[in-house]
Amino acid sequence: MNVDHDRFTVVPAAYVYLVRGGHGSGSLEVLLQLRQGTGYMDDHWAAAAAGHVERGESALDAAHREALEEIGVADLALDFVTTLHRTRHDLPIDERVDFFFTARSWSGEPRIIEPLKCAELRWVALDALDDLPGPVVPHERAVLDGLEAGLPAYTTFGFDRETARSSHE
Repeated sequence: MNVDHDRFTVVPAAYVYLVRGGHGSGSLEVLLQLRQGTGYMDDHWAAAAAGHVERGESALDAAHREALEEIGVADLALDFVTTLHRTRHDLPIDERVDFFFTARSWSGEPRIIEPLKCAELRWVALDALDDLPGPVVPHERAVLDGLEAGLPAYTTFGFDRETARSSHE
């Protein structure tokens, strides 16, 4: 029996924000990349390491893999931040589930590994995001804006209801 339920495809991705400072030692800073040549949000600032979760891979494993592939760091001590369920009804694949992590420790010096996709890496204070020479990817900006204060385990972006809602509401 072939039943069409008009189902969509959910695309999972993992994001890693390397962070430093905060906790009484100045502003919390996050490492961002300036995207280029990808066809998606080029000329926007974004997580220094992020990408799709591959078949058979956990989001945590994807975060480690992307950090190594994109900025050359390993041995990350990852902390889970939030799961962001987002939509863009104007795209053919309009449902995304993003897993956000931070890391305060890692091995290796962050550097650009994929220069055709990343124009620049820059440490940016969370309170200076508006001073960047270009916009931050909108759904990532929503996460960054809540990073210091803390975010619920589940948030949403792009739905009719307000953009950040906890699973307890």
